[in-house]
Amino acid sequence: MKQFLLLFLLSLSSAFAQQKAQLLDGDMLFQDMDCGPLCDAIEAVTEGYKGNDFSHMGMVLHRNDTIYIIEAAGKAVRLSTLEKFSKNTRKPMLIGRLKKKYKKLIPDAIAFSLQQMGVPYDEEYVYNNGSYYCSELIYDAFKAANNNKPFFQLFPMIYKQPGTNDFFPAWTDYYKAINKPIPEGQPGCNPGGMSTSDKIEIVSWLPVGS
Repeated sequence: MKQFLLLFLLSLSSAFAQQKAQLLDGDMLFQDMDCGPLCDAIEAVTEGYKGNDFSHMGMVLHRNDTIYIIEAAGKAVRLSTLEKFSKNTRKPMLIGRLKKKYKKLIPDAIAFSLQQMGVPYDEEYVYNNGSYYCSELIYDAFKAANNNKPFFQLFPMIYKQPGTNDFFPAWTDYYKAINKPIPEGQPGCNPGGMSTSDKIEIVSWLPVGS
């Protein structure tokens, strides 16, 4: 049994290393984060690639021998190592890559994102309010790279339980705690929707490992 477990862990580590080597600057990693009721609420109203659930995303950047992920998370826009980023979830991460005809946008999108380092995290989830949540950062990065023309799409944000007129209790409690109105119907984006964009192609899944 111990030998089987060791072989299993080694195979996971090998798969992670192989897929990690294929990552390119500008690739997008989509995660099914383990963050409780809020993540569950996000995933309940958005459908990702082939019906998968995603509640967080970031963009790949290589620096020397280290792979970083540009992400809006925690308190601000930041750079996290791939290893740190992968600890958000126990599930494989989806790798999305801009289609060939759009790859010229990547350098400017990365440059824009790096200029946003330290911009506060958007705890209100309201577009264009001087702060960023994860997919909002990616949306604005590629908009800026595309001569300030929308590249990905914005959709009305949904905070109500499917088939009802009731807000998810988790969102009701959340917005009450920050003393802000629930921005139902306001334009926004999310990782699930972005994973289905016709501007990207799905490369593969990145197993969680180190």
